[in-house]
Amino acid sequence: MNISIREKDRFKVIDTPEHKDITILGSTGSIGTSTLDLISRNPEKYSVKALTANSNVEALAKQAIAHNAEMAVIADQDKYSDLKEALHGHNIIAAAGSEALNEAADTSADWVMSSIVGAAGLKPTLTAIRRGATIALANKECLVCAGEFMMQQVEDCGATILPVDSEHNAIFQIFDFDEPEKIEKVTLTASGGPFWNKDIADMQYITPVEAIKHPNWSLGVKISVDSATMMNKGLELIEAYYMFPIEKEQLDIIIHPESIIHSMVSYIDGSVLAQLGTPDMRTPISYTLGWPHRMNAPSKKLDLTEIGQLNFIRPDKVKFPAINITREVLQKGGSAPTILNASNEIAVKAFLEGQIDFLDITKVVEKALDTIKIHQMTCLNDVHDVDENTRIVTGEIVEGLKK
Repeated sequence: MNISIREKDRFKVIDTPEHKDITILGSTGSIGTSTLDLISRNPEKYSVKALTANSNVEALAKQAIAHNAEMAVIADQDKYSDLKEALHGHNIIAAAGSEALNEAADTSADWVMSSIVGAAGLKPTLTAIRRGATIALANKECLVCAGEFMMQQVEDCGATILPVDSEHNAIFQIFDFDEPEKIEKVTLTASGGPFWNKDIADMQYITPVEAIKHPNWSLGVKISVDSATMMNKGLELIEAYYMFPIEKEQLDIIIHPESIIHSMVSYIDGSVLAQLGTPDMRTPISYTLGWPHRMNAPSKKLDLTEIGQLNFIRPDKVKFPAINITREVLQKGGSAPTILNASNEIAVKAFLEGQIDFLDITKVVEKALDTIKIHQMTCLNDVHDVDENTRIVTGEIVEGLKK
């Protein structure tokens, strides 16, 4: 059994400070802004230590000033002077670059939101883990890229990981950690994105503008495309395996277009427990922010009579090959998940830039997995080496498919 975020007797720490210092890694994205919205509604309970962003200096500076942050970090080193100028006259430390991101993660914040998109979030998240912090994990790529290594670090350093993704947060709320052997199956629900009922013959001509229009959720560009290909759900499958004490075969996926039921846990006595709520990321974020207690959130309250009915559909694996690809990767283990994640990031970028077609995204990923040798990884350097090599190889694959 893999090491999960909550082994039977280890994850029962309930002593948390009444006032929490907060660091947000990736504060200008949808998760970061939603987190700050919740904090602003409870200023007596939370103080902001550090905020980071990739390149949006204007938004980062506004957030840092509005929330009286101690530190603001921009990942793009070329924008350091712009950030420093934007913060002039305020008692806020300005910094830039990857080392500064790690410095932000290493601040003495009680609670760290890890919402940097992609593999770039792995190193600062590990930095926060190594000081034993409580991390709200919204970056699924961390566990996909380095699940075994990362969870071993969590165990060794006494850190706490709280899942932010709505599906994993739902499982977290209804999973019986005292008797995991009584669980038969865990089902992740998927909205299906904008194309779950679209004819496959028409999917070749999908544009980036169409792909990023998620029907239910307000998401970033990359994750919206992943939702459209259902790669996002495949990545979540891998993430769930490392998060919870379950076997690979116990994980299932169904399409639920309304996005009301966020996940379900089936027990051996026939009971199925589900967590329901309107599609608003402030609900799962608030659960991690207030944990181990619940807090008020401004999400629209659920009214099932207003919705009328809920639908469930088996994913079409021909239209959405990403599901089978990720299941195979989970079985292979080793460096396969890292290859999957890096190749997908490159393929999605190429699609958004108009270099390849929508259906080429999963073809690129499959080609990368077939081309690159899979091996075991024992340290973070191995993860970085595989990630870097995969991006080079995948770039060459993209070149061969360019329109």
